[in-house]
Amino acid sequence: MCDLEENQPVSNIEILVLRRYPPRLISNRKWTGHVAAACGRDESGVVGLVLWNEQIEAVATGDIVRIENGWCKRRLGERVVSTGRNGRLTIINEL
Repeated sequence: MCDLEENQPVSNIEILVLRRYPPRLISNRKWTGHVAAACGRDESGVVGLVLWNEQIEAVATGDIVRIENGWCKRRLGERVVSTGRNGRLTIINEL
């Protein structure tokens, strides 16, 4: 079990994807690319998920994904996890 803590690394967590939202293009000094929000559920409850570039089309509602070496933050009062630049997302069980 992974206890998510805000502003801490996420070594390994599995999330059931409940919904994926449409992607949007982000462009700033550090990075340009597509990003999409998703929401899911882990053992501790509902959690937001940030999907980057190729992850967006690879992940679908109903998939179970594993995030390794990611991060957890609080945005708009909700926990959000992402692979960030150095983490990895693996689809464990596709719909």
